[in-house]
Amino acid sequence: MSDGLEVPDEQMGLDIGPDTADRYTAEIDGAATVFWNGPRGRFELPPFAGGTRAIAHAVAAASAIAIVGGADTVRALRAYGLQDRVSHLSTGGGAMLEFLEGRELPGVQVWRGAPAAAR
Repeated sequence: MSDGLEVPDEQMGLDIGPDTADRYTAEIDGAATVFWNGPRGRFELPPFAGGTRAIAHAVAAASAIAIVGGADTVRALRAYGLQDRVSHLSTGGGAMLEFLEGRELPGVQVWRGAPAAAR
């Protein structure tokens, strides 16, 4: 059995453990802003849903501004009935990360080039 630091080649990591989920939750509880992109494993399979479920509940309960992106993350929040308890929810997870990196998104480029009346 792995101590959680390394996953042997013949195994797969499909979820975070309870200690890691507790550490994420503690960070989320103390944050002013939370950006979450991506579930923590194969949450679609009940034995591996614990980590994602714990983080989803922590994000939903946080007093922080919570910005969540990515289709799988949206699906997870909907599965737990928490989609209405975050500040912003977007299926565009990759685009959200590119925006945070400072990259200009193609849709924003087009919008900026459009006449003011069309915006």
